[in-house]
Order: sequence, then C-alpha cells, then structure tokens
Amino acid sequence: MQKTVHTIAELRARIATWKQAGERVAFVPTMGNLHRGHIHLVERARELAPRTVASIFVNPMQFGANEDYAGYPRTLEDDSRQLEAVGLDLLFAPKLTEIYPRPLTDMAQVTVPELSAILCGVSRPIHFSGVTTIVAKLFNMVQPDVAVFGEKDWQQLVIIRRMVADLDFPVEIVGVPTVRESDGLALSSRNGYLSAEERVMAPALYATLRATAEQLRAGERDCSVLEAAAKTQLEAAGFRPDYFEIRCSDTLRKPTPGDVDLRIFAAAWLGRARLIDNLAVVLD
Repeated sequence: MQKTVHTIAELRARIATWKQAGERVAFVPTMGNLHRGHIHLVERARELAPRTVASIFVNPMQFGANEDYAGYPRTLEDDSRQLEAVGLDLLFAPKLTEIYPRPLTDMAQVTVPELSAILCGVSRPIHFSGVTTIVAKLFNMVQPDVAVFGEKDWQQLVIIRRMVADLDFPVEIVGVPTVRESDGLALSSRNGYLSAEERVMAPALYATLRATAEQLRAGERDCSVLEAAAKTQLEAAGFRPDYFEIRCSDTLRKPTPGDVDLRIFAAAWLGRARLIDNLAVVLD
C-alpha cells in the first residue's frame, strides 16, 4: 500500500531502509493535478526500479509574477488515489515551508544559463531556474538512482540532463514519449483551462508541427521560412503564438547544414491556456 509523507525527515527515513536493502529507487517529480501522462511516467518508473517515489509540489519558484501559481489546481486526494492504483510505493507531498523555509529571494538557486534563456525561457525568464532548483533539491532529498520525465517538456529534459552532468548528480535521467489524446493534443494539466470550443481547436498545434516536419523531410531547409509559415498557420487557427522554432534535438542550438537530428518546438496561447509541444525530426 502506498504511503504518503510530508516531511524531508520521513522521506529520507523510508528511503534509507530501501537503500540499506540494496534496492534501486526511481523517482517521478510532479506538480500534481495528474493525468494519464503522469501515470505513464510512474508506470515507466516501476519498470526501472523495484521502489518508486513520486512528489507532488506546486513550485512557486518556477512561476512568473503574472502566471497561474495561485490558481494552479491542487488535487492531492485524487492524485494519491491514482498513484496508489498503479503501485507507487511512496508519495512525498510537502508543505511550502518544508521546501522553502525562507523567502524565495533568500534561497540558493541552481541555474543552467545558456539553455534556460531560449525557447520558453524568453517569455518565462525565471521559469527554468525555478525548475532546476526544485529538481536539485528533490534529488538531494530522494537520492534516486533514476528519475523519469516526460518528453513533452523537452527543453526542461535537456536542461535537467545538463544540470545532472555539470553538478555530478549520480542520477540516470530517462525521458518518456509524450502521451496524446486521440486527436493528437499532448496531455497537459493546463488543458483543463481550455473551453469546449478551444479544445476543438487545440489539436491544430500538433498538426502544425507535423506539417512542418513533413516539409523538412521533403527537403525544405530554410528554417526561418518554415517557422514564419507555421506561426501564420497557428494564428489562422485561433492561437497566439509565443514561438515556433526548429532546433537541434540534443543541444537546442539552431541547426546548421548537415545537422540531421532536429526537433520542432512550439508554444502558443489558446484562450487562457499556454500550450507547448515538440516533435522530433530525423533527416536522411
């Protein structure tokens, strides 16, 4: 039966017994309001290690001043039931003061500068330092052997891998492919912000990614032309594009002739929901 703990001391005590028994630990950090995509991460974690831990913590450090921290859905009871149903061993659900005992401005932070300043980092300049800080703290608390993240947040995944490499965390980072609705929309907690009409429109984001990928595979190599055309398509579909960019998949740098492992990134507003998505493209 899944156990829920709320303090770092309880968390460490439980994990210490597993470590003493020589058991590997897999970790899935979340902000709660769980959907099938999150549950798929936990299922993957259970394949990777005999012991699994998930955290639910809505992290204020990664929200900007005008973002949805206060209104972000807190659904701990339902989340806990979902996690128990898939066999999670331990849920860590700390209070804010357990994680940040001092004002956020007084807390040490972890930053991956270059990768955090592009794509989502342009319009959300503090976001990724908040992500890397909380993930670093959670890694120190849980001390997992492996941690699982969704590929829908590909930039986040690349940043966390860089942080782990640069700071010598002994944690394997595993990415899990994006889980989608039948019409292609990537699962996201923020999909709940969509109205019924907007939900019908939302799959156009993924459709635009796919159309751009087909153009790349067909031989079009002028990324600026493709990006501009995609933004126009999104605007015509009712979106307010934040960005649409083609980058190298592993480094996130802009591609140069000869690069073949690419990824297309998009972020766009639809009503009050900011949707993000990405799609890998491997060229011949």
